[in-house]
Amino acid sequence: MGIRKAKVEDWEQISLLLNQLDYPDTRTFIKEKIDTLLRNPNEELLVFEEKQSVIALISIHFIAQLAVKGDFARISYLAVDKNIRSKGIGRKIEEYCTDLAIKRNCDRIEVHCHSRRIDAHRFYMRQGFTESPKYFIKMLSPTE
Repeated sequence: MGIRKAKVEDWEQISLLLNQLDYPDTRTFIKEKIDTLLRNPNEELLVFEEKQSVIALISIHFIAQLAVKGDFARISYLAVDKNIRSKGIGRKIEEYCTDLAIKRNCDRIEVHCHSRRIDAHRFYMRQGFTESPKYFIKMLSPTE
């Protein structure tokens, strides 16, 4: 089938893909998160489906900029099933999102990728990304 918008019903397969990225225990909240993303017009949650199975996902956010003409897109999650990586699926889904970003007046895409994900770094470099060395984060207390 290829690339399509995610559905809340995809939650189990999406949770399994996130687990492969070392995000365990998403099962308790993933349906709500998917629903939130699907209702936001500045978000796209897409999956790559093959033989009625979700084998990849990408979550991309479109962020308007105040001080520059072009907006930007941010990939927050890109996962391809570990058993079928390096077959071009990640490239296809990333390029699809690049086209979406261009249509949304974005002049760049950013992705934050943990330093331990060496293979992912190589993938993004092949896709034309360059490293931007400073990234700051402020952890906030979880709300429950």
